[in-house]
Amino acid sequence: MTTPLFLLRCLQIGLSLSDLDLLTIGLVNDMYCESRNDEYKGWRELATQEDYENF
Repeated sequence: MTTPLFLLRCLQIGLSLSDLDLLTIGLVNDMYCESRNDEYKGWRELATQEDYENF
């Protein structure tokens, strides 16, 4: 990953330069991946309380 791409990802998830003092590159990458998962609207179904209890 290049520096410009890393900074673009930070911008896309709303991190400031001062936030980067507290975070690792890996954590930023994880946050970016999770933010893309949160925006996905194609999930077939959501788990119910009964599903959690059966698990």
